[in-house]
Amino acid sequence: MTNISNVINILIAILVFGVIIFLHELGHFVAAKLCHIKVNQFAIGMGPAFLKIQRGETLYALRILPIGGFCAMEGEDDDSHDDRAFGHKPIWQRAIVLVAGAFMNILTGFIIMLIITCMSQAIATNVVAQFDKTATSNASGGMQVGDTITSINGATIHVSSDIMYDLILSNNGVADIQVKRAGKLVNLNDVHFPMISDGNGGKLMQRDFWVKGEQKTVINVLHESFFQTISMVRLVWMTFVELVKGRFGLKDLAGPIGTTAAVGQAAAAGIPNLMFVAALIAVNLGVVNLFPLPALDGGRLLFLVIEGIRRKPINPKYEGYVHFAGFALLMLLMVVVSYNDIIRLIKG
Repeated sequence: MTNISNVINILIAILVFGVIIFLHELGHFVAAKLCHIKVNQFAIGMGPAFLKIQRGETLYALRILPIGGFCAMEGEDDDSHDDRAFGHKPIWQRAIVLVAGAFMNILTGFIIMLIITCMSQAIATNVVAQFDKTATSNASGGMQVGDTITSINGATIHVSSDIMYDLILSNNGVADIQVKRAGKLVNLNDVHFPMISDGNGGKLMQRDFWVKGEQKTVINVLHESFFQTISMVRLVWMTFVELVKGRFGLKDLAGPIGTTAAVGQAAAAGIPNLMFVAALIAVNLGVVNLFPLPALDGGRLLFLVIEGIRRKPINPKYEGYVHFAGFALLMLLMVVVSYNDIIRLIKG
């Protein structure tokens, strides 16, 4: 029975990844078509193709490895004399095409969060409803039932998930919190929270209070869904910053294997949990792709910025070398992270 469950979880994960990757590449594809750029191939997956269909000028393909995908445009990585080549289009059009994939992923995350919010019984607010029996935050920091949390460590709190994310990103068990109480803003410095293990040898702050809920309206559903998505974007970005600063290491990253396990756990917990993880993966893919790193959309955007400053493009051959090197490093990182995923699964 366990083996059957594992197979089902893997198939669900492949489906989730496939849909998210498809939507990402579809963003590039639609933007390219709107900008009259020739698309030579639209592929989902990597490696040898097991299904190919030629429609007009574009070859559509499904490839054997269910990771990644691409939208290959004429003149994207080399010189081309075709008037519809990517490299012959204005910088602003090329930038739109590059950003479109990430935009589709973040939009996907928003739509999923909108559905989840509509399915929920109520909307969680930023108003403190009650404390845990062992709570330290109200005793040491002065938080009270009825307080509306407006910021944590200087970061504005828009929705209840911001509270969780900001506490996770703080690692010393202490936070500066601003609340609205009786119509006035009150600053609570050095509010203490319990620390729990993150499962990788580190510690995370834990919220020791509950927040109030409110009935759904069209306005607060849209507000909740939008800022939940923004919170995810911010979480991905801040995690990257903490990774660069050294707080997180490679052991804290999850690759395809670890993410598949997370999708399987979410699926076992119910449809809303699976949808939430799918939204987080979609937003994660969108944001990470905009990082200014070689082989990513953000890296290509960086070359467009350089081209705009220089007023002439960089030789496509040299740009191709940079992106190839970046791709090789990303693949190496994928191997290392996947190895860590396997070790965690064995130990778990």
